[in-house]
Amino acid sequence: MTMELTQQYGSKYQDPEGKEASKREPVEPQPHGRARSHHPLKGERQSLGLKANTEEYQSQSSEPTGSSKSFSEPSITKPLPAAPYHVLEKRQKRVIVYLISMAAFFSPLSSNIYLPAVDQIAKDLHVTIGAVLLSITVYMVVQGVAPSFWGALADSRGRRQTLIYTLTSYLIANLGLGLAPNFSALMVFRGLQAFGSSATIAIGSGIISDLAEPAERGGFVGVFSGMRMLGQSVGPVVGGTLTQYLGFRAIFYFLLILGVVVVTIIILILPETLRSIAGDGSVRLRGFLYRPVLPVLVDEPTGQTEGDLGVRAAFSWAAVFQPLKSLLAKDVFVTLFFGSIIYAVWSMMTASTAKLFKEHYSLSNVQLGLAFVPSGLGCVVGSIATGVLLDHDYKKTEKEYRKQRKLPPSTKINPRDFSDFPIERARLRNLWWVVMLFIGTLAAFGFSLGTDIDLPFLLQFIISATATSVFNINSALVIDLFPGKSASATAMNNLMRCSVGAVGVGVTEPLLSLVGPKISFAILAGITAMFSSLAWAQSKYGMRWRMEREKKRGHQQSAV
Repeated sequence: MTMELTQQYGSKYQDPEGKEASKREPVEPQPHGRARSHHPLKGERQSLGLKANTEEYQSQSSEPTGSSKSFSEPSITKPLPAAPYHVLEKRQKRVIVYLISMAAFFSPLSSNIYLPAVDQIAKDLHVTIGAVLLSITVYMVVQGVAPSFWGALADSRGRRQTLIYTLTSYLIANLGLGLAPNFSALMVFRGLQAFGSSATIAIGSGIISDLAEPAERGGFVGVFSGMRMLGQSVGPVVGGTLTQYLGFRAIFYFLLILGVVVVTIIILILPETLRSIAGDGSVRLRGFLYRPVLPVLVDEPTGQTEGDLGVRAAFSWAAVFQPLKSLLAKDVFVTLFFGSIIYAVWSMMTASTAKLFKEHYSLSNVQLGLAFVPSGLGCVVGSIATGVLLDHDYKKTEKEYRKQRKLPPSTKINPRDFSDFPIERARLRNLWWVVMLFIGTLAAFGFSLGTDIDLPFLLQFIISATATSVFNINSALVIDLFPGKSASATAMNNLMRCSVGAVGVGVTEPLLSLVGPKISFAILAGITAMFSSLAWAQSKYGMRWRMEREKKRGHQQSAV
């Protein structure tokens, strides 16, 4: 068909997939009236399942109009529809996002469920509170480093098997924590717990990138972040209650049981989504590591088999450290470092909550757990609201871009195909007022302590909501800057956040002892205000920096 149209109308006609229709296998109709597209990869694997053949399009359309092959253009009123980004319907994608959110729930839950038990752990294991706080710092350090390993594995060997591996190590850690005979053993297994739980966020972000194109990604990121941030809210409540009535070891047995349930569900129903393996979801995969035991979320794929696609990318240790090189790029460093400052300041407020509220309001362990609820609810509300905001901002910027470039309203804008699309402006256009609200409430928080307890609770809610909003905006932009390597990019983001956050948590106690909470949080607000200039610089110069980085990378690849 394509050849006939090309002969009839000349080189003006382009096949939307850059191939002749006669070379494609027919699309097989599926139940429920939905056709499933075949996976486009043949022979050697591409870095992404549905990478657009931009250069091929350009070469096909570059023939001069005055050549002997030019003919009069036909009147085409309705363009051929573009192939879907993924064959799954939005309902199916949403269920998968809910499922991976259950796994990512363990990272904030394991971190915060521990906080109300600090005093009890110190007493039972005969160590100082400072030593127990050191275990929190160790947790954050491992939490920052581990996703670099897991993210590289997820981007090469697949999301499903990596998630099973990381959660299995998490289960072993919780069993060890429950049985730990001394504080040294607790420190070791606490590090293993962070090693197993922290990567779930990076892997979950990678799965969202596999399933959703940028225009719909913000909403999924909001749901994903909002559900996992429930751990910020319920973790301390559960931890305080279990510690008071059953002892601190009950915390880890609770996490072990919950983890077994989630791992079982993932093994049973989560499909592989990595686009270099599963493509757009139409590839027939084989084996336990790639196929769910019960394919209840997805229909049996009818596209080509895994064996037709060549050898998948091998894991290498170089890939683990490769993201660190990206920190040298201006647009990447500015984005990550600003988000890390917000994360460090927010972590300092969270880590000091138990101490400050116990001193000013004399709360019990259970009440201390409840004191974290406003902050946790703020995280949930901020996540969901930001997801809606991100989708709105992207569509608004997309509309402006189409109008500026005089593109048809139906044109789908993917930053990978339109390198001059201002993705930085699309993501950051509403960041300014979120940051201002964060700074103002943070400065007021220290002065609110000692007044009616409702006021610091309200301020904590706003601080956490705005901080989480910044995290989600930052995460969405980082994923956009690294298409096809979303898990590794999220791991790099996590490394920067947790490294800076660990330093912040480490100086929290000395700072509070030196100048008190009023001056401490005023100083933190000032530091945030100073570094907010980085967000402005990214919004203004980020696209230019990104294009320079991509041009440099293109020169390096052509020279090899």
